[in-house]
Amino acid sequence: MSALQIANVSKRFGNVDVLKEINLDIQSGEFVVLVGPSGCGKSTLLSIIAGLEKATGGDIEIAGRAVNDIPAKDRDIAMVFQSYALYPTMTVRQNITFGMRCRGVAQADQQKALDDTAKLLQIDHLLDRKPSQLSGGQRQRVAMGRALVRKPLLFLFDEPLSNLDAKLRVDMRMEIKRLHNRLGATIVYVTHDQIEAMTLASRVAVMHRGEVQQFADPDTIYDKPANLFVARFMGSPPMNTVPAELEAGPAGLVAVIGRGSPDELKLPLPPIEGARAYLGKEIILGIRPECIAESGRSFGGDRSSVTEVSLPVEMIEPTGAETMTVLKLGEHVILGRLAPDVRPTPGRRHGFALDLRKACLFDPKTEWRIQ
Repeated sequence: MSALQIANVSKRFGNVDVLKEINLDIQSGEFVVLVGPSGCGKSTLLSIIAGLEKATGGDIEIAGRAVNDIPAKDRDIAMVFQSYALYPTMTVRQNITFGMRCRGVAQADQQKALDDTAKLLQIDHLLDRKPSQLSGGQRQRVAMGRALVRKPLLFLFDEPLSNLDAKLRVDMRMEIKRLHNRLGATIVYVTHDQIEAMTLASRVAVMHRGEVQQFADPDTIYDKPANLFVARFMGSPPMNTVPAELEAGPAGLVAVIGRGSPDELKLPLPPIEGARAYLGKEIILGIRPECIAESGRSFGGDRSSVTEVSLPVEMIEPTGAETMTVLKLGEHVILGRLAPDVRPTPGRRHGFALDLRKACLFDPKTEWRIQ
């Protein structure tokens, strides 16, 4: 069953099209993340779902009910904001139960909802404190608690972790995922952080310039990006993209990088059905940094698709868990992930293994992936 249907929704501010005919069908119990750079329209779309903004065109349905003309308070949604939006003079207990008191919920029901939610979020020992006495993570839990006691049809999160430090972000990300697994609630979550999108979502809607570029599960988004924008935006670090020419080799298609130069490389490609139409033409080759490693790497024990190359090293960035390495592939800079104990010398050529099983090809004109 669809918990939320967004059909041809557009939004215009003056002469600027902020949203351009957005279509999303979100199923009950899904955790959908809207991700994209600042100004892509994701927060505006969330505000339209919530009823805080009115769409210029299109329709919104929540649990099969059209809500275009229904005010926010009657949409049976709960929203968690970036700024927490807690009442500073009220205790945690009063903040969580405020909405129920306004709706005239019976005292016994208020208490049960408060007890259940406080225990779930592990804030039962904080109920008599005020927001000024809480840490950032505790305030965010209170904001979530206030939403949870409503038991709405739809939860909306607007960049809820962006005010937290790095460690708290990780902790709260795990908390939100654990909460979703327990409750099976339908959540629409806005962020500009690709890691949050990849780790939390059932499906991800990648947005850019008011349009949905791709709507799919995280694995598909990562391994089969719909276009160059998705490839370059999703992933930390993002996919390497390098211009190349496509030619036929003895065992299949080959990407030629830097044709005619001293550093010319010919990389054998996996079978890609639509790629033969590009023989003799320029394409964009996409390869993830983790598919570029130190020479001899077997990539899970399979070396059948591994190509050994010699490339100049520009810079290394040891992170403890791995050695991020900046390389030159032809005239282009790319990034590889090496084992933590491998430290190639900048300014010299070193041997590297390229795993091309998940290589992607893109049309340089349309920027869409070749399938």
